[in-house]
Amino acid sequence: MKKIIILSLLLLGLNAHAKNVDYENVYRTLEVPTHSYVHNVDPGEFYDTQSSTWSPYPLFRIASPIFFKTIAIEPGYYALTPREHKGNWYILFKEAGKIKYIIPAYEREIVPVTFYEDHLPKPKLSISQKLHIGALDTIGKIFPSAKRKPAPQTYLEATDLENHYLSLVIYWGNYRYYTIFRTIQL
Repeated sequence: MKKIIILSLLLLGLNAHAKNVDYENVYRTLEVPTHSYVHNVDPGEFYDTQSSTWSPYPLFRIASPIFFKTIAIEPGYYALTPREHKGNWYILFKEAGKIKYIIPAYEREIVPVTFYEDHLPKPKLSISQKLHIGALDTIGKIFPSAKRKPAPQTYLEATDLENHYLSLVIYWGNYRYYTIFRTIQL
């Protein structure tokens, strides 16, 4: 019980610290990525999707262009994927399975323990769906090799900030990644 209370206080302290960010300074200090991927293919996508029926990445819809320095991200639907390159974290904007934009993440944090339980809705299943999932779980208990691996949990937060900034927080598994954009080009 003491561990849970200490962990909660620590996480509240981290959240209070995160609110005091100088977004303009963060935006100015981030550099435009100069690396690219061969044929615009994400090398880690195979490992992320091999046990999933559909893409496990959060989908982000942009209705108007957003900007990161010289990069203009056009309106559309993008699957967002965090990737590490030479010790730095980047967010890959993928369209139709190909990397279209690479944007740096300025911070990476551990997701609070109960975050997904508090923010993700529980699926409403019919009786036949409950029976089907129960049967699959039973088979997974009898034959461990048939056990289904859960897809990583994801969540996405977009916050409109003052001075035409947009904060984007991508939750992927046990970590959350922070990045920042402008809604008008400088």
